[in-house]
Amino acid sequence: MNSFRFARSALRARPSVFSMPVQRRGYAEAVSDKIKLSLTLPHQTIFNSTGVVQVNIPAESGEMGVLANHVPSIEQLKPGLVEVMEEGGASKKFFLSGGFAVVQPDSQLSINAVEGYPLEQFSADAVRAQVAEAQKVAGGNGSEQDIAEAKIELEVLETLQSLLK
Repeated sequence: MNSFRFARSALRARPSVFSMPVQRRGYAEAVSDKIKLSLTLPHQTIFNSTGVVQVNIPAESGEMGVLANHVPSIEQLKPGLVEVMEEGGASKKFFLSGGFAVVQPDSQLSINAVEGYPLEQFSADAVRAQVAEAQKVAGGNGSEQDIAEAKIELEVLETLQSLLK
């Protein structure tokens, strides 16, 4: 018996342990149209708000927009732009090197990344210079590890460069 079938049979054997309350929403209940967003790095939280209308994320499966009451999911993020649209039409943009986004049933969105910065903190000229340097290392005669690291750096920098144009 494979492990998946075993897990399913365990669920059937003890349904009271794993049962989830059924969530229903009636017409009389007020439904929030806002997202509670937390954008967190290992060493700090760079954005935290309860008044977010929409968040666009660079998921591995494709660009994705998250609104209030979105279907719960976990998405792996590729390097790219996270755009946060707040009440009143204001928008904040952050560049993330990758990470994960967790959409929870109660309109909570947690984005966890290793690195992330507001987009306006980047200089197009500095990024262009870093791309040139990474291309030299990636196409050079260095060690396998140096070349692999340069290729990863190049992927992130080229994505950033395309956003700054």
